[in-house]
Amino acid sequence: MKRPSFQFYPADWLRDTALRSCSTGARGLWIDMICFMHEGNPYGHLKVGNKVILPLNLASMVGATLLEVEGWLHELHQAGVYEIAETGEIFSKRMVRDECLRNKRAEGGKLGGNPNLKVNLKVIPMVEKEVKQKPTPSSSSSSSSSNINTPPDGVLKETVVRNWQSFNADWVTGKNGSQTSVMAGVI
Repeated sequence: MKRPSFQFYPADWLRDTALRSCSTGARGLWIDMICFMHEGNPYGHLKVGNKVILPLNLASMVGATLLEVEGWLHELHQAGVYEIAETGEIFSKRMVRDECLRNKRAEGGKLGGNPNLKVNLKVIPMVEKEVKQKPTPSSSSSSSSSNINTPPDGVLKETVVRNWQSFNADWVTGKNGSQTSVMAGVI
């Protein structure tokens, strides 16, 4: 599955001492490479289809000379920013590790959600209800459905009420360890 975006953590980028030890040209090349590796197959590898992106191709792709790209690649490799696979392509350990974790979480998600929201260990059928809330304007290009899934009326009412009362009682009595009174801090 091709995703239109990837997570980027500015703090990690700025605090990565190996990357910070490289020149601005090498760091600029690396962020372009990260974008190419996002499209790579397997994810996190510097490949187009089954073809390894060679330094000459990379130079053309980023608008730099072969000499510049080879120098920046050497800097990045010496700093330990990337690895080279047995098949010869550059890959990002972080991107490969994150993709593995993402796949494991997706597999776990297929097993179902919170078991407390299931009745007799069977998934409760959901009924679609129309959302009456106006969407917030966004500059994002993503989209979502205007319907949400909600359990049929009365199916989970007792469980929800019981859990809410338990949570509320714990919160008021301070059993959650952070709050001792509903009105604490309120003037």
